[in-house]
Order: sequence, then C-alpha cells, then structure tokens
Amino acid sequence: MEYNTARGHLIIPEYGRNIQKMVDYAITIEDREKRTKTAKSIIVSMGQMNPSIKDTIDFNHVLWDHLYIISDFKLDVDGPFPQPSREELNHKPARLKYSNKNFTLRHYGKHIVNIIKKAMEYEEGDEKQALILAIANQMKKSYLRWNRESVNDQTIGKHLNELSGGKLILSEDVQLVAISEVIQRTKNKKRKSHHKSYQKGSKDNSGKRRKNNYGSKHN
Repeated sequence: MEYNTARGHLIIPEYGRNIQKMVDYAITIEDREKRTKTAKSIIVSMGQMNPSIKDTIDFNHVLWDHLYIISDFKLDVDGPFPQPSREELNHKPARLKYSNKNFTLRHYGKHIVNIIKKAMEYEEGDEKQALILAIANQMKKSYLRWNRESVNDQTIGKHLNELSGGKLILSEDVQLVAISEVIQRTKNKKRKSHHKSYQKGSKDNSGKRRKNNYGSKHN
C-alpha cells in the first residue's frame, strides 16, 4: 500500500497524481522521439481534464507550460512552444488560469447540481436530511470515478456546502459510503460488462459455425 507520506509532492495538484506520475515517467525515457510522443499524449490527457479553458486562445500554450512546470523543468522535448524558464514563471503562480473551485467541483456534473437545487427547496426535516445524505454519497462516488485518490467525508461535505451556497450542510457525524465499496462496485460493473461482451461474442461465433455446418455440401 502506498501511503500519502511516501508519495511525491504534487507540483500542480489540480492535475492529480496520475498526471504527475506520467510526467515523471516521461522524463526517464531516453529516446527523444519517444519522449516527445509521450509528452504529447500527456497533453491530450491534461486537456481532457480541463474543458473549461479550451476556448481560450492560448489553451495549448497553457497546457505545455503546465507540463514543463509539473516536470520541474526537467522534461526536454520537441514541443510546439519554447520551454519557459523557471525565472519567467516565478512571478506567476503554478496554477490553472481559472477558478480552482470550478475545476474541483465540475466533475460532479449538472445532474448533481440540479438535485442540489431541488434539495434546497425542501423544508427542514428528516426527508431533507435523507436527500442530503443521498446527494453526498453520489458526490463521493462521482469524485472517486474522476480521481481514484482517497477523499474524506469532510471534503465531500465542504463541496456540498459550496455547491449549495451554504444552504445544505452534511452532519459531521454522518458516515458516507466506504471508498473500498465504491471501488469494488466499479470493478464488478466492469466485470459484468466484459462478461456480457464475451457471451455475445461467443454466441455470434457459435452462430457462424452452425451456419457454416448447415450450409456445407456433403459429397
């Protein structure tokens, strides 16, 4: 098990640990062409994580700057833009050019936001508290699908509070669905999906064989 204390520092936390690991790996690639190709793949992943800034004119330039920053300026590749120096970026925070709040909360999706708006209309009582708990559990599942890093219930409660403008409060003594349970359910769904695909493929193949047998001519 990899504990947080043993993990490396995230230079730009918004991109998560997986991107950091990909960049760290890219630095170790000796072949320049392969290293550049890997860097471009990482840029694609970074862009998919940041749809809210795709409309900016310098979108790609921003991503490449962030890539170099995440690599601690150790990544030497043939990118479309010159690598900035540490001095050039010293006066700029190593952050995305948009609200960290928007980046952090966007993965919950419009569906959750709409449910939160409905919950805000409820009168105080057991029904509203039950709905808040259901929303918080769904938010935790969504968070873990977006980022497999561990998340505590306090963080989910804070995000719920922010999304509702402080009108929905998750009780501190409430325990949300366990992380291990969410991950296990996701794995089970993938297995079922794979099993169904396999069964469908087997039936198709069997059907083709039967068709060939019946259609063959006997001498």
